[in-house]
Amino acid sequence: MIHTEASMDALRQTGDRLADATVATLFERGEVGKFNTLMRYVSTAGAPLPDGLPDVAREYLEVTSVPPSWVDWGEMEKARLFFIDNNVHISTALSFASMPACYLVPHVAKLLSATHGLEYPSKRMAETGQFTVHLMRPDAFEAGSRFIPAAQKVRLLHASIRHHLVREDRWDIAALGTPICQEDMIGGQMFFSLLVLDSLHRLNIHMSTEGAEAYYYAWRVVGAMLGVDQEAVPATLDEARSFLDRYMIRHMGPSEEGAHLTRQLIDLYEEIVPGTFFDPVVSALVRHLVGDTCADWLRVPRTAWDTVVKAAPHLLGVLETIEDRSPLGAWALDRLGQLTTVLELSSLTRGRVMHYAIPEQLKKEYGVSGAVPRTRRWSPPAPSVS
Repeated sequence: MIHTEASMDALRQTGDRLADATVATLFERGEVGKFNTLMRYVSTAGAPLPDGLPDVAREYLEVTSVPPSWVDWGEMEKARLFFIDNNVHISTALSFASMPACYLVPHVAKLLSATHGLEYPSKRMAETGQFTVHLMRPDAFEAGSRFIPAAQKVRLLHASIRHHLVREDRWDIAALGTPICQEDMIGGQMFFSLLVLDSLHRLNIHMSTEGAEAYYYAWRVVGAMLGVDQEAVPATLDEARSFLDRYMIRHMGPSEEGAHLTRQLIDLYEEIVPGTFFDPVVSALVRHLVGDTCADWLRVPRTAWDTVVKAAPHLLGVLETIEDRSPLGAWALDRLGQLTTVLELSSLTRGRVMHYAIPEQLKKEYGVSGAVPRTRRWSPPAPSVS
């Protein structure tokens, strides 16, 4: 599907009917606190739902407890292997490209500043990291996995934010459309899929076309489980490029909230990096992945490391060549990537499981190794905005 300005305007008018109706009923009946308390005990797929769970919540959880019927499990396995092969690079792209890209959309940056939980960058990044790790496990959709409950809760979290903003008249619907609308949810799906692939390409990570397509497909499955209308989502990477280019041109720009959220993210990762000597690498990496114009909008500081980081793709290209040619090298680098991802996530979570809950109010100051064969190396689709 190739979108036009009119079709994207239409996507701004729609949210997620199922989740929105569930949240509205929970608030009407005063059952949000009870729901949040009981849902802390629901963290794995297939577990019995707790007694006393509100009927509307029980119905929602039962309806959303299985993946879409159209899922191609062969493609999902390719995506899992792609993630194993590139996990540390994907984590880097999510942290230093995908999240800043969200901050480049002013109304999304304002929205991300709207809840108490999203004020804390370590929690925000830990939830994103855990969600992705849960998704790429071989048992992600089986009994005992943590991915499906996480997706169900994130979907309700989005609906609750829509509920608060509309009910409290803190969102200009005439100008901005529905908060967390279908256009923005599809845009988010692009940030976590196509933009990640773009960032890996920019870092000179070797990817097969099959692996890149499978990774994109996996996020289509994720989007469906988060309430994104997949009939409106680009089916191919070429169509995704057209959508993402148009979406960013329509909406991206500077904002106080975007700069503030970016500063939080940089501070967070500077705390994780040992010592202080390498702290500027964080800013330099963000600038390298999002580009100078966008980095300036986000007020990412320029540092002496900016030039050094530009040499990183050459080093990564050497390592990727070793991985391509040596099974032992591939195994060692994959193991190192897994360890790095685990250590990063452990630093963000402090060893805790992150829980998603429906916020009962918003911030008062809200202001509006089996790797996929490396054949047909992937190159990003060319920019295309008509």
